[in-house]
Amino acid sequence: MNEERRTLNEEIKQYAEGLLPELIELSEAIYQHPELGNEEYNASRLHVELLRKYGFDVEIPYLGVKTGFKATYKAAKSGATVAYLCEYDALPGIGHGCGHNILGTTSTGAGIVLKKFVDTVGGTVIVFGTPAEETSGAKVLYADMGAFDGVDIALVAHPNSSYNRSGRSLAMDAIQFEYFGKTAHAAAAPEKGINALDAVINTFNNINALRQQMQTDARIHGVIKDGGKAANVIPEYAMAQFYVRAQTKSYLTELVKRVKACAEGASMAAGTELKISNYEYSYDNLVSNQILSDTFMEELEAVGVTDIEPERDSFGSLDAGNVSHKCPTIHPYFDIVGNPEVVAHTREFAESTLTDYAYKNMALVIRALSQTGMRVMFDENLLKGIKDEFASTTM
Repeated sequence: MNEERRTLNEEIKQYAEGLLPELIELSEAIYQHPELGNEEYNASRLHVELLRKYGFDVEIPYLGVKTGFKATYKAAKSGATVAYLCEYDALPGIGHGCGHNILGTTSTGAGIVLKKFVDTVGGTVIVFGTPAEETSGAKVLYADMGAFDGVDIALVAHPNSSYNRSGRSLAMDAIQFEYFGKTAHAAAAPEKGINALDAVINTFNNINALRQQMQTDARIHGVIKDGGKAANVIPEYAMAQFYVRAQTKSYLTELVKRVKACAEGASMAAGTELKISNYEYSYDNLVSNQILSDTFMEELEAVGVTDIEPERDSFGSLDAGNVSHKCPTIHPYFDIVGNPEVVAHTREFAESTLTDYAYKNMALVIRALSQTGMRVMFDENLLKGIKDEFASTTM
């Protein structure tokens, strides 16, 4: 590390540490008032107030998303555009069991820190407020509407029980099957009915038969949301919802066609009418930019984090995947727990966001994220390498 970078990193450290009390206050305020996806009015307001305080121009609502925002600071001198992705939705029943209160705070903090120093090199810092990651993530809509078309790199770090490199996630389609039949008395005149529940059960059986021919890393899982109202009435309406997941968008497209064929055959066999729709946004697979990931790992080590594990072998899906097909993106994980037995989507994990241990690591990650952004702005060759990799991996 050259002397100029070392000096700048020390200035970033001092500034980030001075900012920490306000960031802790932000994270705890959002924790105390958990809001579900697209209902995060308080959380988005708190982020926006802090970003405006530190000189960002904020657009809210953003692209028609009432709790979404885009906070921008553009230096007088032109340069790279660095974006941080800010999440703040909670889970039903357990509040911030995924730690989005501290995730969003980390992204906002990194944006504020980088903004402090961007005038020295030139460029643009953006913090995107991205609601509803747990359901119909706003990043999907943003990506479709061109929000990331002018962004050079996008970064988000997710709370976890360990530090992990940015890895991969599964592409996902959320498919709803509705079957329409005809009621009849199930005992006195069953022959007069058309059983919509039979079509649902046939669908599950057909999909279970399909599993033998699926790639081993694909996933299909579903539930019956409506199977009828009374045991002595032939159900005239039934509905099931499925998640279909695969490692790549191309295989997901192929697999979804076969799943739909399972439902169509089931409907035909039962004599029902079938309606197919998507009940949530579709998520693309995450393509982590390895050069950008390596740069972030170097900056984590520079701030003192050395216990970093390889990428998670995750079979979940992320709306950040859609961003990764628009611009170079990473989605690493950072430890807020210190105990691998505590897992996300639990009350214990939510409570971990309030600890000194979590705040210490949040501060380190904010520094690493802002230093990564600064390096990309400083080093044109680094940015070129990141973009060349992006072009070759997302074709």
